[in-house]
Amino acid sequence: MNRPLSIYRGLPQPIYVLFFSTIINAVGIFVYPFLTLYLTRRLGYSALEAGTYMTFASVLYVPGSMIGSKLADSIGRKPVLVIFQLLMDLCFLLAGIFEGSEAIPYLVLLALFFDGMVDPAREAMKTDVTTIENRQASFSLIYLGHNIGFAIGPVIAGYLFYTMPSWIFYGNALAGALATCLVMLKVKESKPSKETVEESKGWKTTEKGEEGGLLKALFTRPRLLLFALSVTFFSYAYSQTLFALPLLTTKLFAEQGAPLYGRMMALNGIVVVLFNPIIVSSLRRFHPLANTTLGGLLYAVGFSLFAFAGIPPMFLLLTVVFTLGEIICATNEHFYVANNTPISHRSRFSAILPIIMGTGHAFAPIVGGTIIDGYSMSLLWISTGLAALIGSAGVFLLYLTEKKPQA
Repeated sequence: MNRPLSIYRGLPQPIYVLFFSTIINAVGIFVYPFLTLYLTRRLGYSALEAGTYMTFASVLYVPGSMIGSKLADSIGRKPVLVIFQLLMDLCFLLAGIFEGSEAIPYLVLLALFFDGMVDPAREAMKTDVTTIENRQASFSLIYLGHNIGFAIGPVIAGYLFYTMPSWIFYGNALAGALATCLVMLKVKESKPSKETVEESKGWKTTEKGEEGGLLKALFTRPRLLLFALSVTFFSYAYSQTLFALPLLTTKLFAEQGAPLYGRMMALNGIVVVLFNPIIVSSLRRFHPLANTTLGGLLYAVGFSLFAFAGIPPMFLLLTVVFTLGEIICATNEHFYVANNTPISHRSRFSAILPIIMGTGHAFAPIVGGTIIDGYSMSLLWISTGLAALIGSAGVFLLYLTEKKPQA
């Protein structure tokens, strides 16, 4: 492991702060992985009703993201991140107080709106403090931090779900506040100066600044749009791990389904922790589009086979398969996007492109709920694997027309 881990040496100091902040925040991600179960088991929603709610929650994320990105590109990354993260944590704190009431879905929706405002600022900050030479390793380290925390959080939440459900919300709020305080105290504002942005307009790189608003800048990067449209099939497929997968485990294993799902999510984090540096170190010499194609193929295999899984060991094995695909996609998608984003529009690109890439995520619950209620759980998983295969084909076609290695 020493050689793969060496890629994390000598990175910018803010990246290490963001790494530890991400671990703390991820330990407390209790609410969203168990939101489908909370709606169906605790509040009595049907699969379709829960899917409709989850889709609406994802759509509500969009205006939050657009507002937050504009603010982050104008007033700065740090104030947007700190203020709206703390507001999100306040919503979860109130949800803990009113646990079990009809107010919970509305408080969670408001929290996700604030989360949408935070994400573009966080992503832009990561890009601001890195260069093209250390960016993939830096992004990989923060992704690793997320999964170190996520290897712990769902296990705790899986047992709290039936014993102390209010602490799903309290724990999420506490971890988020601690992580935000760390960034507030240890990371300086990273927004590029006006002088740097003006100077960048003469650069001969894909990060050069652009004139005009978001849409004008976006259409100077048509390949990013095509890439985002392909990746949205991956987000549709992966979203079923949050929506359909807990429904499948509880359908097959009753009250043992939630703890099994928690173990699967913990295994997901453990696999990332163990294999992330190895995979990044091994594949970094290949084009990010070729790597992303491979990740999508692993999604296609892993998700489609859930249609035939019937015993817990099979669920754990398939978790390893789709997690390997996740590692490859996560460490190449945002790297490719960041390297082709104009410095003048980093926060706004960090909003609009994830929105396009996450369109599948937004519609996955309602589509999944419709397929489950109207047809079968097995058909849902077969169609999910097919979606990942379509995304892989799209990314591979882009790769065939862009074989020049990324710097």
